[in-house]
Amino acid sequence: MADRTQPTVGPFTSAMTLSQMGIKSVPDCYILPPAQRPTFEHTPQPSFSALPVIDLASLENPAIRSQVIEEVHVACREFGVFQVINHGLPASLTDEALDVAADFFDTKNDTKMRLASNNIHEPVRYGTSLNHINDKVQYWRDFIKHYANPISTWINLWPSDPPCYKKKMGNYAEAVHLLHTKLMQIVFESLGLRSDYLQKGIEQGSQVIAVNCYPACPEPNLALGLPRHSDYGLLTILLQNQQGLEVTDNNEKWQPVQVIKEALVVQLGDQMEVLSNGRYKSVVHRATVNSERRRLSIASLHSLAMNRKVTPAPELVDERHPLSYKEGSFGDFLNFLSDNDILEGRYIDTLKQNSEIA
Repeated sequence: MADRTQPTVGPFTSAMTLSQMGIKSVPDCYILPPAQRPTFEHTPQPSFSALPVIDLASLENPAIRSQVIEEVHVACREFGVFQVINHGLPASLTDEALDVAADFFDTKNDTKMRLASNNIHEPVRYGTSLNHINDKVQYWRDFIKHYANPISTWINLWPSDPPCYKKKMGNYAEAVHLLHTKLMQIVFESLGLRSDYLQKGIEQGSQVIAVNCYPACPEPNLALGLPRHSDYGLLTILLQNQQGLEVTDNNEKWQPVQVIKEALVVQLGDQMEVLSNGRYKSVVHRATVNSERRRLSIASLHSLAMNRKVTPAPELVDERHPLSYKEGSFGDFLNFLSDNDILEGRYIDTLKQNSEIA
Protein backbone atom coordinates (compact mmCIF):
# COMPACT_ATOMS: atom_id res chain seq x y z
CA MET A 1 0.00 0.00 0.00
CA ALA A 2 1.32 3.45 -0.94
CA ASP A 3 2.53 5.60 1.94
CA ARG A 4 0.54 8.82 1.63
CA THR A 5 1.85 10.57 4.74
CA GLN A 6 3.49 13.92 4.12
CA PRO A 7 6.93 14.67 5.59
CA THR A 8 7.45 18.09 7.10
CA VAL A 9 10.41 20.14 5.89
CA GLY A 10 10.60 23.63 7.43
CA PRO A 11 7.44 25.76 7.84
CA PHE A 12 5.83 23.71 5.08
CA THR A 13 6.84 21.02 2.64
CA SER A 14 7.01 22.31 -0.90
CA ALA A 15 5.80 20.37 -3.91
CA MET A 16 9.35 20.66 -5.28
CA THR A 17 10.75 18.93 -2.18
CA LEU A 18 8.26 16.09 -2.49
CA SER A 19 9.06 15.65 -6.17
CA GLN A 20 12.81 15.58 -5.46
CA MET A 21 12.24 12.91 -2.82
CA GLY A 22 11.06 10.64 -5.62
CA ILE A 23 7.75 9.79 -3.96
CA LYS A 24 5.64 7.32 -5.94
CA SER A 25 2.26 8.62 -4.81
CA VAL A 26 0.92 12.00 -3.72
CA PRO A 27 0.22 12.52 -0.01
CA ASP A 28 -3.45 12.40 1.01
CA CYS A 29 -3.62 16.16 1.45
CA TYR A 30 -3.19 16.64 -2.33
CA ILE A 31 -5.92 14.21 -3.42
CA LEU A 32 -8.95 15.99 -4.82
CA PRO A 33 -12.55 14.82 -4.47
CA PRO A 34 -13.43 12.74 -7.58
CA ALA A 35 -15.61 15.46 -9.11
CA GLN A 36 -12.72 17.97 -9.07
CA ARG A 37 -10.04 15.73 -10.56
CA PRO A 38 -8.75 16.35 -14.07
CA THR A 39 -9.76 13.77 -16.68
CA PHE A 40 -7.30 14.61 -19.48
CA GLU A 41 -9.97 13.35 -21.87
CA HIS A 42 -11.06 16.58 -23.43
CA THR A 43 -13.77 16.90 -26.03
CA PRO A 44 -12.61 19.88 -28.06
CA GLN A 45 -15.39 22.27 -29.00
CA PRO A 46 -15.24 23.49 -32.61
CA SER A 47 -15.51 27.11 -31.49
CA PHE A 48 -12.86 26.67 -28.82
CA SER A 49 -10.32 25.17 -31.19
CA ALA A 50 -10.23 28.62 -32.77
CA LEU A 51 -9.11 30.40 -29.59
CA PRO A 52 -8.06 33.78 -30.99
CA VAL A 53 -4.43 34.57 -31.69
CA ILE A 54 -4.04 38.32 -32.13
CA ASP A 55 -1.13 39.66 -34.20
CA LEU A 56 -0.29 42.95 -32.53
CA ALA A 57 1.95 43.97 -35.43
CA SER A 58 -1.24 44.41 -37.46
CA LEU A 59 -2.25 47.35 -35.27
CA GLU A 60 0.41 49.41 -37.04
CA ASN A 61 -1.43 48.99 -40.36
CA PRO A 62 -4.25 51.59 -40.55
CA ALA A 63 -6.01 49.53 -43.22
CA ILE A 64 -6.63 46.59 -40.88
CA ARG A 65 -6.45 48.17 -37.41
CA SER A 66 -10.24 48.18 -37.04
CA GLN A 67 -10.30 44.49 -37.95
CA VAL A 68 -7.81 43.71 -35.17
CA ILE A 69 -9.90 45.71 -32.66
CA GLU A 70 -12.92 43.65 -33.67
CA GLU A 71 -10.94 40.44 -33.20
CA VAL A 72 -10.09 41.56 -29.67
CA HIS A 73 -13.75 42.40 -29.04
CA VAL A 74 -14.86 38.94 -30.11
CA ALA A 75 -12.10 37.28 -28.10
CA CYS A 76 -13.04 39.17 -24.93
CA ARG A 77 -16.77 38.67 -25.39
CA GLU A 78 -16.74 34.99 -26.36
CA PHE A 79 -13.70 33.57 -24.55
CA GLY A 80 -12.25 35.97 -21.98
CA VAL A 81 -8.82 34.78 -23.09
CA PHE A 82 -6.65 35.07 -26.19
CA GLN A 83 -3.04 34.81 -27.24
CA VAL A 84 -0.85 37.53 -28.70
CA ILE A 85 2.06 37.29 -31.09
CA ASN A 86 4.46 39.98 -32.32
CA HIS A 87 3.95 41.58 -28.91
CA GLY A 88 7.36 43.27 -28.76
CA LEU A 89 8.98 41.08 -26.10
CA PRO A 90 11.99 39.35 -27.71
CA ALA A 91 12.48 35.63 -27.15
CA SER A 92 15.79 36.33 -25.42
CA LEU A 93 13.94 38.34 -22.75
CA THR A 94 11.23 35.74 -22.09
CA ASP A 95 13.75 32.87 -22.17
CA GLU A 96 15.92 34.61 -19.57
CA ALA A 97 12.90 35.14 -17.32
CA LEU A 98 11.95 31.46 -17.48
CA ASP A 99 15.58 30.41 -16.97
CA VAL A 100 16.04 32.54 -13.87
CA ALA A 101 12.69 31.32 -12.55
CA ALA A 102 13.99 27.75 -12.83
CA ASP A 103 17.21 28.79 -11.10
CA PHE A 104 15.26 30.28 -8.21
CA PHE A 105 13.28 27.11 -7.57
CA ASP A 106 16.53 25.12 -7.75
CA THR A 107 18.11 27.10 -4.90
CA LYS A 108 18.40 25.53 -1.46
CA ASN A 109 15.22 25.10 0.51
CA ASP A 110 16.54 27.25 3.37
CA THR A 111 17.20 30.11 0.96
CA LYS A 112 13.64 30.07 -0.36
CA MET A 113 12.13 29.66 3.10
CA ARG A 114 13.60 33.01 4.16
CA LEU A 115 10.95 34.55 1.91
CA ALA A 116 8.09 32.32 3.13
CA SER A 117 5.01 33.98 4.57
CA ASN A 118 1.36 33.15 5.21
CA ASN A 119 0.38 36.81 4.86
CA ILE A 120 -0.96 37.33 1.36
CA HIS A 121 -0.44 41.10 1.73
CA GLU A 122 3.34 40.68 1.86
CA PRO A 123 4.97 42.40 -1.15
CA VAL A 124 7.35 39.43 -1.62
CA ARG A 125 6.21 35.96 -0.64
CA TYR A 126 7.38 32.40 -1.25
CA GLY A 127 4.84 29.67 -0.67
CA THR A 128 3.18 26.46 -1.77
CA SER A 129 -0.33 25.45 -2.87
CA LEU A 130 -2.71 28.44 -3.06
CA ASN A 131 -2.94 29.44 0.59
CA HIS A 132 -1.62 26.33 2.32
CA ILE A 133 -2.85 27.38 5.76
CA ASN A 134 -6.51 27.57 4.63
CA ASP A 135 -6.59 25.14 1.69
CA LYS A 136 -8.72 22.08 2.47
CA VAL A 137 -6.82 20.32 -0.30
CA GLN A 138 -3.23 21.21 -1.14
CA TYR A 139 -2.24 22.07 -4.71
CA TRP A 140 0.89 20.77 -6.44
CA ARG A 141 2.50 24.16 -6.91
CA ASP A 142 5.23 26.33 -5.41
CA PHE A 143 5.47 30.05 -6.10
CA ILE A 144 7.28 33.29 -5.51
CA LYS A 145 5.14 36.42 -5.79
CA HIS A 146 6.34 39.99 -5.73
CA TYR A 147 5.01 43.45 -6.42
CA ALA A 148 6.58 45.03 -9.49
CA ASN A 149 5.18 48.51 -10.21
CA PRO A 150 6.84 50.88 -9.82
CA ILE A 151 9.76 48.53 -10.05
CA SER A 152 12.14 50.94 -8.31
CA THR A 153 10.02 50.68 -5.16
CA TRP A 154 9.94 46.90 -4.96
CA ILE A 155 12.90 45.31 -6.74
CA ASN A 156 15.27 45.56 -3.79
CA LEU A 157 12.94 43.25 -1.86
CA TRP A 158 13.05 40.56 -4.54
CA PRO A 159 15.17 37.39 -4.20
CA SER A 160 18.94 37.92 -4.18
CA ASP A 161 19.63 34.30 -5.04
CA PRO A 162 20.24 33.61 -7.86
CA PRO A 163 22.25 36.84 -8.18
CA CYS A 164 20.86 37.64 -11.64
CA TYR A 165 17.21 37.20 -10.58
CA LYS A 166 16.46 40.89 -10.05
CA LYS A 167 17.98 41.95 -13.37
CA LYS A 168 16.44 39.26 -15.58
CA MET A 169 13.01 39.13 -13.94
CA GLY A 170 13.03 42.92 -13.64
CA ASN A 171 13.66 43.34 -17.36
CA TYR A 172 10.72 41.06 -18.07
CA ALA A 173 8.44 42.81 -15.56
CA GLU A 174 9.10 46.24 -17.05
CA ALA A 175 8.51 45.03 -20.60
CA VAL A 176 5.29 43.21 -19.78
CA HIS A 177 3.99 46.27 -17.89
CA LEU A 178 4.37 48.33 -21.05
CA LEU A 179 2.63 45.60 -23.01
CA HIS A 180 -0.25 45.63 -20.54
CA THR A 181 -0.72 49.37 -21.04
CA LYS A 182 -0.89 48.82 -24.81
CA LEU A 183 -3.32 45.91 -24.46
CA MET A 184 -5.63 47.92 -22.21
CA GLN A 185 -5.81 50.66 -24.83
CA ILE A 186 -6.93 48.04 -27.35
CA VAL A 187 -9.45 46.42 -24.99
CA PHE A 188 -10.99 49.77 -24.06
CA GLU A 189 -11.22 50.71 -27.73
CA SER A 190 -12.98 47.40 -28.39
CA LEU A 191 -15.60 48.44 -25.80
CA GLY A 192 -16.20 51.74 -27.57
CA LEU A 193 -14.30 53.73 -24.96
CA ARG A 194 -11.39 56.08 -25.54
CA SER A 195 -8.11 54.21 -25.90
CA ASP A 196 -6.63 56.39 -23.12
CA TYR A 197 -9.48 55.63 -20.71
CA LEU A 198 -8.07 55.36 -17.15
CA GLN A 199 -4.59 55.62 -18.67
CA LYS A 200 -2.93 57.20 -15.63
CA GLY A 201 -4.55 54.68 -13.28
CA ILE A 202 -3.35 51.82 -15.44
CA GLU A 203 0.20 53.12 -15.78
CA GLN A 204 0.40 53.62 -11.99
CA GLY A 205 -1.62 50.54 -11.11
CA SER A 206 -0.66 47.36 -9.30
CA GLN A 207 1.48 44.70 -10.95
CA VAL A 208 2.12 41.41 -9.19
CA ILE A 209 4.53 38.92 -10.73
CA ALA A 210 3.61 35.36 -9.76
CA VAL A 211 6.33 32.91 -10.71
CA ASN A 212 4.90 29.38 -10.52
CA CYS A 213 6.59 25.99 -10.39
CA TYR A 214 4.53 22.84 -10.99
CA PRO A 215 6.95 19.93 -10.41
CA ALA A 216 6.52 16.53 -12.02
CA CYS A 217 3.69 14.85 -10.10
CA PRO A 218 3.53 11.07 -9.57
CA GLU A 219 -0.28 11.00 -9.84
CA PRO A 220 -1.44 13.93 -11.99
CA ASN A 221 -4.90 12.38 -12.31
CA LEU A 222 -5.52 12.95 -8.59
CA ALA A 223 -4.17 16.48 -8.10
CA LEU A 224 -4.11 19.97 -9.58
CA GLY A 225 -1.56 22.74 -9.68
CA LEU A 226 -4.27 25.34 -9.09
CA PRO A 227 -8.05 24.93 -8.68
CA ARG A 228 -10.73 26.64 -10.75
CA HIS A 229 -10.66 30.39 -10.18
CA SER A 230 -10.59 33.74 -11.92
CA ASP A 231 -7.99 36.44 -11.39
CA TYR A 232 -9.18 39.67 -9.84
CA GLY A 233 -7.34 42.25 -11.92
CA LEU A 234 -7.80 43.82 -15.32
CA LEU A 235 -5.57 41.51 -17.35
CA THR A 236 -3.20 38.68 -16.55
CA ILE A 237 -0.39 38.14 -19.06
CA LEU A 238 0.99 34.62 -18.89
CA LEU A 239 4.33 33.24 -20.07
CA GLN A 240 4.70 29.44 -19.84
CA ASN A 241 7.18 26.80 -20.94
CA GLN A 242 4.69 23.99 -21.53
CA GLN A 243 1.01 23.17 -21.58
CA GLY A 244 -0.99 23.00 -18.36
CA LEU A 245 -3.41 25.94 -18.42
CA GLU A 246 -7.07 24.98 -18.88
CA VAL A 247 -10.07 27.32 -19.22
CA THR A 248 -13.80 26.70 -19.21
CA ASP A 249 -15.69 26.96 -22.49
CA ASN A 250 -19.29 28.14 -22.93
CA ASN A 251 -20.51 24.70 -21.88
CA GLU A 252 -18.52 24.79 -18.62
CA LYS A 253 -16.18 22.11 -19.99
CA TRP A 254 -12.45 22.29 -19.42
CA GLN A 255 -10.35 22.98 -22.49
CA PRO A 256 -6.53 23.09 -22.69
CA VAL A 257 -4.86 26.25 -23.96
CA GLN A 258 -2.28 25.24 -26.54
CA VAL A 259 1.25 26.57 -26.15
CA ILE A 260 2.23 28.63 -29.19
CA LYS A 261 5.91 29.40 -29.63
CA GLU A 262 6.76 32.95 -28.52
CA ALA A 263 3.08 33.79 -27.82
CA LEU A 264 1.76 35.19 -24.55
CA VAL A 265 -1.64 34.31 -23.08
CA VAL A 266 -3.90 37.21 -22.09
CA GLN A 267 -6.66 36.48 -19.57
CA LEU A 268 -9.43 38.86 -18.54
CA GLY A 269 -9.86 39.34 -14.80
CA ASP A 270 -12.74 40.28 -12.53
CA GLN A 271 -11.85 43.98 -12.54
CA MET A 272 -12.25 44.01 -16.32
CA GLU A 273 -15.66 42.33 -16.00
CA VAL A 274 -16.77 45.03 -13.56
CA LEU A 275 -15.42 47.91 -15.68
CA SER A 276 -17.20 46.53 -18.76
CA ASN A 277 -20.44 46.18 -16.77
CA GLY A 278 -20.58 42.52 -17.72
CA ARG A 279 -20.08 42.91 -21.45
CA TYR A 280 -16.82 40.99 -21.00
CA LYS A 281 -16.42 38.17 -18.48
CA SER A 282 -13.36 37.12 -16.52
CA VAL A 283 -12.10 33.69 -17.55
CA VAL A 284 -12.33 30.75 -15.16
CA HIS A 285 -9.17 28.68 -15.35
CA ARG A 286 -7.03 26.11 -13.55
CA ALA A 287 -3.57 24.54 -13.79
CA THR A 288 -3.06 20.82 -14.38
CA VAL A 289 0.16 18.93 -13.69
CA ASN A 290 1.99 16.09 -15.43
CA SER A 291 4.23 13.19 -14.44
CA GLU A 292 7.05 13.84 -16.92
CA ARG A 293 8.60 17.23 -16.15
CA ARG A 294 8.00 20.39 -14.21
CA ARG A 295 6.10 23.27 -15.73
CA LEU A 296 7.04 26.89 -15.14
CA SER A 297 4.85 29.89 -15.70
CA ILE A 298 5.18 33.61 -15.02
CA ALA A 299 1.88 35.41 -14.54
CA SER A 300 1.91 39.20 -14.56
CA LEU A 301 -1.29 40.28 -12.82
CA HIS A 302 -2.37 43.85 -13.44
CA SER A 303 -5.03 45.90 -11.69
CA LEU A 304 -5.70 49.45 -10.65
CA ALA A 305 -4.07 50.64 -7.41
CA MET A 306 -4.51 48.38 -4.38
CA ASN A 307 -7.24 50.37 -2.66
CA ARG A 308 -8.84 52.05 -5.67
CA LYS A 309 -12.52 51.20 -5.87
CA VAL A 310 -13.59 50.02 -9.32
CA THR A 311 -17.10 50.45 -10.72
CA PRO A 312 -18.59 49.96 -14.19
CA ALA A 313 -17.62 52.65 -16.71
CA PRO A 314 -20.53 55.14 -16.81
CA GLU A 315 -20.42 55.04 -20.63
CA LEU A 316 -21.35 51.34 -20.47
CA VAL A 317 -24.41 51.76 -18.23
CA ASP A 318 -27.78 52.46 -19.88
CA GLU A 319 -31.37 51.18 -19.98
CA ARG A 320 -30.36 48.05 -21.86
CA HIS A 321 -27.34 47.55 -19.61
CA PRO A 322 -28.27 48.58 -16.06
CA LEU A 323 -25.62 48.94 -13.38
CA SER A 324 -24.72 45.33 -12.59
CA TYR A 325 -21.81 45.46 -10.11
CA LYS A 326 -21.00 47.09 -6.79
CA GLU A 327 -17.62 48.70 -6.27
CA GLY A 328 -14.62 46.67 -5.15
CA SER A 329 -10.83 46.92 -4.96
CA PHE A 330 -7.78 44.68 -5.19
CA GLY A 331 -7.34 45.10 -1.44
CA ASP A 332 -10.92 43.93 -0.85
CA PHE A 333 -10.19 40.88 -3.00
CA LEU A 334 -7.09 39.98 -0.96
CA ASN A 335 -9.11 40.25 2.25
CA PHE A 336 -11.73 37.96 0.72
CA LEU A 337 -9.03 35.49 -0.28
CA SER A 338 -7.60 35.48 3.23
CA ASP A 339 -10.95 34.64 4.81
CA ASN A 340 -12.58 32.31 2.29
CA ASP A 341 -12.05 29.01 0.53
CA ILE A 342 -11.67 29.79 -3.17
CA LEU A 343 -13.72 26.70 -4.05
CA GLU A 344 -16.74 27.97 -2.16
CA GLY A 345 -17.24 31.12 -4.20
CA ARG A 346 -15.58 33.81 -6.30
CA TYR A 347 -15.09 37.38 -5.15
CA ILE A 348 -16.73 38.69 -8.33
CA ASP A 349 -19.99 37.01 -7.28
CA THR A 350 -20.14 39.18 -4.15
CA LEU A 351 -20.14 42.28 -6.37
CA LYS A 352 -22.98 41.29 -8.69
CA GLN A 353 -26.23 43.15 -8.14
CA ASN A 354 -28.14 42.19 -11.28
CA SER A 355 -29.85 38.79 -11.27
CA GLU A 356 -29.40 38.54 -15.04
CA ILE A 357 -25.60 38.53 -14.72
CA ALA A 358 -24.36 34.93 -14.87
